[in-house]
Amino acid sequence: MNSTGISDQPATISDQIVQFAVNTQSADLPDSALQVLQLSLVDWVTVAIAGANEPVAKITRALVEREGGAQASYALGVSQQVPVRAAALVNGACGHALDYDDTHFASLGHPSAAVFPAALAIADSTGASAEQVKHAALIGMEIAVRIGVWLGRDHYRSGFHITGTAGTFGAAMVASRLLGLSIEQTRHALGIAASRASGIKAQFGSMGKPMHAGFAASNGVESALLAQLGFTAGTNALESSQGFAQTHHGECNNEAFEEMGSEFLFENVSHKFHACCHGTHAAMEALVSIRDQQQLQPETVKSITITVHPQYLDICNIVSPSTGLQAKFSYQMVAALVLHRYDTARMDTFTDALCTDSDLRNIHDCVRVETDANVPETSAVVNVTLSDGSSYNATHDLLAPVELPERQSRVRGKCASILGSENADDLWNRVAQGNTTATQWIKEYLHTSCDGADAVVR
Repeated sequence: MNSTGISDQPATISDQIVQFAVNTQSADLPDSALQVLQLSLVDWVTVAIAGANEPVAKITRALVEREGGAQASYALGVSQQVPVRAAALVNGACGHALDYDDTHFASLGHPSAAVFPAALAIADSTGASAEQVKHAALIGMEIAVRIGVWLGRDHYRSGFHITGTAGTFGAAMVASRLLGLSIEQTRHALGIAASRASGIKAQFGSMGKPMHAGFAASNGVESALLAQLGFTAGTNALESSQGFAQTHHGECNNEAFEEMGSEFLFENVSHKFHACCHGTHAAMEALVSIRDQQQLQPETVKSITITVHPQYLDICNIVSPSTGLQAKFSYQMVAALVLHRYDTARMDTFTDALCTDSDLRNIHDCVRVETDANVPETSAVVNVTLSDGSSYNATHDLLAPVELPERQSRVRGKCASILGSENADDLWNRVAQGNTTATQWIKEYLHTSCDGADAVVR
């Protein structure tokens, strides 16, 4: 046994996951991973509040309010507590409604979108402390990420949405830990989750995509609650013949679970700092670096060349956007916004009016997009040529390590752009100090915000 209680040679992948979920001690969780976890919690709360007024959130909330039930947990925008599964469903949908939550590129999923709603729903019903929530959430995040890596690119390219699939297992494990389930119960919860995990990429562009996060959180909670009541399921349903991986095109890369417990892959999670397609972010960051280092003024720019991986050409290269939504998927328009120093962290920056602004169009028209298969999927190369003939280049990779202080500063800046500086500082301090759960802060924020509290999500 190692320090987390994981056998050196566990029999199955399921064994490794369950033992890690149950036997890992809080003292074994590295501070560096917990610091990143806090960043993701602040980030998730921010985007969940911002997304609570989206149609998918309103409809999900209406369903939950109409059904009613046991008053156990808090759901964003619902006046009274709701059943645990229902709270996880609503909060999961809110957190992914804007697609502005964190992304883990190694697993191709959004771990926070599934794990935090499950953790908070259980915590509300059991009275778990903020510290217990954070520790359990880190374990759930790590499991979601590693299962995503284990399932691999084949799983994703076959049409499965990893936030909905791997996220369900992470949600089930965080719920099991906060409920204090035994090894055997947690094993059954994992097996139940294997029959509940779902999400297909055909839903991208519809309400179905953010709802995958709600389903993952709710199904994970349900799996743990059933196991707590004595429900049994196949105990190797992940990796067995006709199990989840085999039926869902999983690669079964067992190296994904090496060093689990001593190394936390979750630490490499990426946060979105621009309220537009993630495929544009590397180019935007590269352009920001040139703009700031050279103190560029838009009127001095003659041309901009953005080079990206070919996969993005039909994702975020809308050449002539006519709406704010289309602008989010246009290299030309986001480049213009960067040079004109718009706050691209704000959702309300992306309006239809941008597309007819003459100053923005001047930059838009001088941007050329090229592709190179040798450019990594997470990178972009930008060249800016000025009217005087001088030229500047920059490359940015979203996977490049970023020191914790800079990550903290950028997450806090994003939070301030969305919630306001005072509320952002309050949220940050409460999460860092661990003196309140996230849902307690959300409830207080909605009832004291100078913007009108419940109007935020009604």
